[in-house]
Amino acid sequence: METPVLLAIAAGGIALLLLLIIRFKVPAFVALLAVSLIVALAAGIPLATIPATEDTPEKLGVIQVVIAGMGGTLGTVAVLVALGAMLGKLIEISGGASSLAGRFTGWLGPKRVSAALTGAALVLAIPVFFDVGFIILVPIIYGFSKAAGLNPVKFGLPIAGIMLAVHVAVPPHPGIVGGAALLDADLGWVTILGLAICVPLGFLSHYVAKLINRRDFTMLAATAEQFNSFGASTVAENGSRTGTLTKTEAPPSVWTILTLILVPLLMIMTGTVASTLLPAGDPLRPLFGFIGAPIFALLVALILAYFLLAVRRGWSLSHTGEVLESALPPTAVVILVTGAGGIFAKVLTESGVGAALSTTLAATGLPILVLAFAIAAVLRISQGSATVAILTTSGIVASSVIDGGFAPVQVALLALAIAFGSLGFSHVNDSGFWVVTRYLGLSVADGLRSWTVLTTVLGLAGFALVSVIWAVVAGIGG
Repeated sequence: METPVLLAIAAGGIALLLLLIIRFKVPAFVALLAVSLIVALAAGIPLATIPATEDTPEKLGVIQVVIAGMGGTLGTVAVLVALGAMLGKLIEISGGASSLAGRFTGWLGPKRVSAALTGAALVLAIPVFFDVGFIILVPIIYGFSKAAGLNPVKFGLPIAGIMLAVHVAVPPHPGIVGGAALLDADLGWVTILGLAICVPLGFLSHYVAKLINRRDFTMLAATAEQFNSFGASTVAENGSRTGTLTKTEAPPSVWTILTLILVPLLMIMTGTVASTLLPAGDPLRPLFGFIGAPIFALLVALILAYFLLAVRRGWSLSHTGEVLESALPPTAVVILVTGAGGIFAKVLTESGVGAALSTTLAATGLPILVLAFAIAAVLRISQGSATVAILTTSGIVASSVIDGGFAPVQVALLALAIAFGSLGFSHVNDSGFWVVTRYLGLSVADGLRSWTVLTTVLGLAGFALVSVIWAVVAGIGG
């Protein structure tokens, strides 16, 4: 099939995907699956698998492509997302967020409460999904805000900004994990570089939010009522299993929480560094590769959390089981959407769209790093979901990246360019926009002036840092 026709089919498929999600509110999983089937048929993928001959390779049928795309993506992603969700749930229910916030504030002093809470949020966001982590911190934001006599947006805005940055750029969050899988990127390098970039973004989130907060935002009436009635205690009085802590149970120490977060990160980084430094054939390479495998590292962290946050604190086995199981249902949709993104990428590859796009992109003369960021940003603006933007963009550029002969560090940087493209421009079609604005009492107009501006600055800054590292790597390689 001619290249212009294939590109037109791909463009039409993306337009249809956006129309289904934005205009008709079709769930992302269903929309991705339906559009994948339509694009596959339009691009000439056969209804049934055509066996290989002496002259032609095997050509998968439509359903076989769907199965291969879903299975190939979720083989790693599903396990990582599930383990990360359970680890985050144990930290959430045990009251670990409160420990982090309190200790960071103690270290930096009462005059640096905003900076302390932002730093704590950066660490907490590594294992906890953005919306969940932010909601966990809302009582802490309200408590410090009431004590300081300030509008909660003063503390909440920089916290939300850095948490979203970590959510899009650092494993085990589903978007970056799924995108890395589609690009065949090394998760160790993605983790190292993602964290390295998010640290300066934490400082930027603090200072940009400080500039934005020079404006006095009028709190929405409903949020003002909720904020005014907020009590000094953030501990549940009923001791319910669905709450965080009982009245008499103290939260875990900050060192316990830091251990649970840092151990898997250090394991992953160790595996990556060892694979880079040790020569091929070294007997220690397989050992470090196993230790640094993200699945094994998160499993170790979850086992540690089970003992440190549950067994040592006297939780019953049934209660602990309920907590762990409660983390899984919310991840089902995320996992399915990630898998559907894998199907779309597989269809683009099998149909020849990926190869056609690679040729066309090369002809434009634009650097692939810029194109990856720009496509993700356009998709983010159009349909709102950062995860969908990452997965769709990764599927579009996968052939170009995999066949481009890039070094592992460069592939990781391309994955991060896509991630930071999905970070900015959060507005009314993004569920995160509503979570942040409603809890902080911002009107839609004020949300656009504050939250949208902050996420856009962070996304552009993240891409700028990726570009600098890319130039350094290219210079060294040259």
